[in-house]
Amino acid sequence: MTDGPRQRGSAAPSTSEEGAADTGKASGESSVGLKKEIGLVSACGIIVGNIIGSGIFVSPKGVLENASSVGLALIVWIITGIITAIGALCYAELGVTIPKSGGDYSYVKDIFGGLAGFLRLWIAVLVIYPTNQAVIALTFSNYVLQPLFPTCFPPENGLRLLAAICLLLLTWVNCSSVRWATRVQDVFTAGKLLALILIIIMGIVQICKGEYYWLEPANAFEPFQDYDVGLIALAFLQGSFAYGGWNFLNYVTEELVDPYVNLPRAIFISIPLVTFVYVFANIAYVTAMSPQELLASNAVAVTFGEKLLGVMSWIMPISVALSTFGGVNGSLFTSSRLFFAGAREGHLPSLLAMIHVKRCTPIPALLFTCISTLLMLCTSDMYTLINYVGFINYLFYGVTVAGQIVLRVKQPDMHRPIKISLVWPVIYLLFWAFLLIFSLYSEPVVCGIGLAIMLTGVPVYYLAVYWDNKPQCFNTFVDKVTYLGQKFCVVVYPMEDEKKNEKSGEEIELKEQSVPMSAEDEQTPKSADC
Repeated sequence: MTDGPRQRGSAAPSTSEEGAADTGKASGESSVGLKKEIGLVSACGIIVGNIIGSGIFVSPKGVLENASSVGLALIVWIITGIITAIGALCYAELGVTIPKSGGDYSYVKDIFGGLAGFLRLWIAVLVIYPTNQAVIALTFSNYVLQPLFPTCFPPENGLRLLAAICLLLLTWVNCSSVRWATRVQDVFTAGKLLALILIIIMGIVQICKGEYYWLEPANAFEPFQDYDVGLIALAFLQGSFAYGGWNFLNYVTEELVDPYVNLPRAIFISIPLVTFVYVFANIAYVTAMSPQELLASNAVAVTFGEKLLGVMSWIMPISVALSTFGGVNGSLFTSSRLFFAGAREGHLPSLLAMIHVKRCTPIPALLFTCISTLLMLCTSDMYTLINYVGFINYLFYGVTVAGQIVLRVKQPDMHRPIKISLVWPVIYLLFWAFLLIFSLYSEPVVCGIGLAIMLTGVPVYYLAVYWDNKPQCFNTFVDKVTYLGQKFCVVVYPMEDEKKNEKSGEEIELKEQSVPMSAEDEQTPKSADC
């Protein structure tokens, strides 16, 4: 078995499958493809919008609590921002060297083989994206409903219902149009940045008034608890998690306008911007609150607003709600492209690799993402699952960056539009290894359970992907389900799939050279008109 793109269906095409193929041809399969509609502004919106969720508004105290002083906490925020920028720089090279959607899944698969790529996809499909999206949606609903229940907590069923409505609405937007989805992302990213700029401006006003006691060097590094190497390492780990989402633009590389230019440019703009906002927002917080007050607050930005904004303090909870709404949209948009890429490589059901014939959106992958998240909303263990697999998610960041070095050794002459010094991936891997070893040392049970969850994907890979000679009845059932899914969603395989299929690539080339365009072909809408 090869690790490249697999043929659609492991058996001979059934009648239903042939009908689906005919539908694809009739709909202009040769001209349907993912549209390049993500420009530089939208690319920056995806990165910034996915990194800045609710954390900086609600609970930036994880770093401060473990750093033991304000000064050291600010240093941690700066260093983790720099390390994140280095990791993003490595991903920029990989993104233009292997210009495929799917991000680190695609890179790990191409460099280390199918099993490694499948395990990355498996943990993302099974836990990471459904749980993260469910938690962000619940945070959104909590901040929307809280003003209606000023003296108590909102009812649990109400929170889950509003979270489900949020997911369904944004899934519809993403299914309808790539342009709509990116505009939503742009608007809500701008909204959260404006809210954070307001916090920073209020902090500057406080400093001008002389309220900078905790920023004076003598006080900034005064510990409110004894310094501890283990706690400081945990502060760096918390800081690294706060920058999560910096790699999401690599999931949609194929939809970027001029990816060789806009992918690295968006990274170079977005990561420093987020680092600046994180550092100065934390500076602003300590101009109005002592470290003890900050640690005691369940919603730091709301407490900050109550202290400084007076009657306008309602701006902060609204800002958190807007931030989380945009976060759900960004996560749905990028995770659906990851599942689309996985299906295209034969690691997920082939239906998920199809796109709408007119809207050019991966509707089956979006519906799959939405349904898995809705199912996660019905469970009460999502927070526990996030703790278990957070370690695995961070593990694959390092594996991907290590793959950059491996690729340099294996294919030194490979075309690289961007080629960075190997010093940068080495620096990132040293920092990554330090945090990984500390995580294993401090929480061996949690990390062990996370690894066990990931390894459940090994038998699934060999049964569902590696095993080609499946029973005919199983293949027929899969063909029928795929056909029904195509009819229901009005989707076909995109043009790019056929071009990337090595087995049919030569036939397509010969056909294009020898067969003139027919009148029917001339009437077929081009992908730009999708």
